[in-house]
Amino acid sequence: MDRTVYREVKPTPAIWLMAVLMGAFILAAGLSVLYIEHHGHIVTGMNNQIVWGLPHVFAIFLIVAASGALNVASIASVFGKIENKPMARYSGLLSISLLAGGLAVLVLDLGRPDRLVVAMTSYNFTSIFTWNILLYNGFFAIVGAYLFVQMARGIAPEVVRAVGTVAFVWRLALTTGTGSIFGWLVARPGYDAAIMAPLFIIMSFSFGLAFFILVLGTTFPLTGRYIGPNLVKRLGRLLGVFVVAVLYFTAVRHLTNFYAAEHGDFERFILFGDSMFTPLFWIGQVLIGGVIPAALLLRHAEKTSKGQVLFASVLIILGGFAHLYGIIIGGQAFPLEIFPAYEVSSSFADGLINSYSPSIYEWALGLGGVALAVMIAGMGVVALRILPMTLSDANIDPSEPDF
Repeated sequence: MDRTVYREVKPTPAIWLMAVLMGAFILAAGLSVLYIEHHGHIVTGMNNQIVWGLPHVFAIFLIVAASGALNVASIASVFGKIENKPMARYSGLLSISLLAGGLAVLVLDLGRPDRLVVAMTSYNFTSIFTWNILLYNGFFAIVGAYLFVQMARGIAPEVVRAVGTVAFVWRLALTTGTGSIFGWLVARPGYDAAIMAPLFIIMSFSFGLAFFILVLGTTFPLTGRYIGPNLVKRLGRLLGVFVVAVLYFTAVRHLTNFYAAEHGDFERFILFGDSMFTPLFWIGQVLIGGVIPAALLLRHAEKTSKGQVLFASVLIILGGFAHLYGIIIGGQAFPLEIFPAYEVSSSFADGLINSYSPSIYEWALGLGGVALAVMIAGMGVVALRILPMTLSDANIDPSEPDF
């Protein structure tokens, strides 16, 4: 086995170029926030019916992916997979970075970020949003401690495993809380489902690992470091299992909704309607984000290349974005049934499918959150000994079967 040596990343012209590009996205996001704050949300595509727009899709995606990005560290510390141990530090750093980027978008999109201090000091424990504030802050603290015990000298392996176990349990609770935001909103037929919590957990496994593989596969060539193809393939096969699990839970969700008569109209709207959400589901979510990546990743290892694993990761991220767009925006586009069993008619869009078209300011804010996450992760590997000098296949136990 190779001895793992961690070193700070020395900035290269390629890294500086990446930093400038990310900085440009962050600057555009900041200017968009100032413009929206000055003119109001009327300049966005949001309205009285669609109150959670594209920035919320970016924010929820980053928050969910933050939990899943900790997969590699959890597998190493909690489940004892030694081949993942050299990547555990980067896994923890990336999870913190993604959560920071997602929360930045979320706070800046709410309209009054200055009142965040009220939300953090006045708690309503009957609200799932209050529980999520505690879960997000706790995630920063616990994963930060997890990263510290991994990097500090003289820390016993038992301590690392204990802190890693706490982080693993906490991330499950965090994603459960995020999914429960939608699962507990009984007023909307597109949200009201107990399966939302486990669905978001398995989505976090898929999206987070895909993001980790993509960033890892990009960072190592930029820094002149080597990553073994078999290691990437193993991560890819695990990712393929998660993709199939997402498809399974998605199928269960829609079949269950069809069984409940109150959700039947919404299911026909999403799955067989004439709006953009139907092709977004079948082509974007199922085909691009599910079937094609699963076919690429679950083939025999000899037929799968490192490039195909990275390509599949990109498809999963795009499909995951389509998945969350359908849940968040599609759930609001379908009209509320305020008076069940009664026909309602008025001039205020009752019973009509709500329209939404995101503005360039929303795109800038969302992409700025992604850039912020990448920037934080990049600054971390430059300032701290996070990345190993090499990730060769020598650490893989050949007696262990692939995932």
